[in-house]
Amino acid sequence: MSNAESGYSRRQLVKYAGVGATIVAAAPLIGATAAEATSKGSSNARAWRAGDHHIHSEYSGEFDTSTNPPTFHKGADAVYPIVTNAIMAKNFGLTWAMCTDHGGPTHSKVNLEQAYPDLLRSRKLVPEVLQFWGMEFDTPQMDHHTLMIPRHDDEAKLLFELESRFNKFDAFPTDPSRDTEAKFVEFLKSAASHRQKPIVIAHHAARSASGLGVYGQDTPREFRAGNNAAPDVYIGFEGAPGHQAGPLNGGARGGYGSHPTYGGFDQMTARVGGLWDSLLGEGRKWWITATSDSHVHWTRGGSDFWPGEYSKTYVYARQDYADIMDALRDGRIWVVTGDLISALDVTASNRGKSANVGEELTVSRRNRNDVDIEIRFRELQGVNGNGDRPAVRRVDLIVGRITGLAADVNADTNATTKVVARFGRSDWHRDGKDFVIKHTIKNVEGDLYARVRGTSTDELEPAADGLESPWDDLWFYSNPVFVNVR
Repeated sequence: MSNAESGYSRRQLVKYAGVGATIVAAAPLIGATAAEATSKGSSNARAWRAGDHHIHSEYSGEFDTSTNPPTFHKGADAVYPIVTNAIMAKNFGLTWAMCTDHGGPTHSKVNLEQAYPDLLRSRKLVPEVLQFWGMEFDTPQMDHHTLMIPRHDDEAKLLFELESRFNKFDAFPTDPSRDTEAKFVEFLKSAASHRQKPIVIAHHAARSASGLGVYGQDTPREFRAGNNAAPDVYIGFEGAPGHQAGPLNGGARGGYGSHPTYGGFDQMTARVGGLWDSLLGEGRKWWITATSDSHVHWTRGGSDFWPGEYSKTYVYARQDYADIMDALRDGRIWVVTGDLISALDVTASNRGKSANVGEELTVSRRNRNDVDIEIRFRELQGVNGNGDRPAVRRVDLIVGRITGLAADVNADTNATTKVVARFGRSDWHRDGKDFVIKHTIKNVEGDLYARVRGTSTDELEPAADGLESPWDDLWFYSNPVFVNVR
């Protein structure tokens, strides 16, 4: 997208960003399907629309607790105004975004009285980006989570209620009784009781893990307890956390200092047959996303990319607040880093019936149950935020059995999950702008799910990350399509 197309001059973008011109010089094209929908004037049609639900603004600040009430100071942790994030999100091809600022003592009033009016102004200034209201919730007993509020007239009131009652750091003085697993479950049940139901997604879920399968603040048991309490509210975790630019300044990708990410993805997602597959193997509708967690851009000494510059979460939705939230809730999601691809469809079909990502295909036990999988993807028609034109080297089809709830609430493996097929460039054919792969899963006798990943590398499994450039290690992941045998 050129600066002219974005509606802002180069000088305006640099001014609003408050950074060097190099950041805005390499803005990539919008994802192909979203661009096509827009060019046809069909913004009300469903298309793959890129977004980011974990972005920080200057309202991620600090509190002087020597005063009562505490005094809030903007810009201590993240530095950009809300509107700057929206401008840069638009510049890098996002059509929806969400500022998720940190909480703190009495921060619920800061959100209500200071940040929310700025969000309303940003919505007017950058209407092309749907900007959700919410925060990075200081979750009882756990690490941070997205708390995304549906767009409605009382959105500010709803966030104030949930933050003031349940955010573990909002009370002043601190109230230890807020920081328990029981309070976490109470928070989710309260959120689910509202007609306008929020969405809750775990952030950087294994950042505090000390080893592979040795978890920190977030544990398999807690994910299950939360999803059991509010399955239509607590819906997943970040597959690819933010802070991906860390290695460009000598740090770890994602800020994962104790145990690394793998190809930029959290171990809970990246390990085939790991925790994500364990949850999917129970039949849970548990989804992954990819975010920037933008605080300070790496060119200013931070560890972050701009919203959409490196990581994107695509949802199949109309350009409409409610439909985007429905897409997140229903798992119509795929994720990508470095704009390796701009469109992805995974379809399972049997005897004229079909299902896509996040959906269920039901097949009859009485018939021969061969399930056809079609993978259709589109490479970037332009350059990414690093000025590269990346290429997909391999696509993997991953299949696991659905066997019911695990007896062990701490289970983090699914032994049935395998890479059933690997495809190189000679294995797919071109259909217009798309590449197409077809594969048949033979004799399906029990419930299963299928998901897809792809990479720009030659790694059979994503390797533990070091200080390599994140631009040289790109991956995409789909959420699953389910097959039920009845």
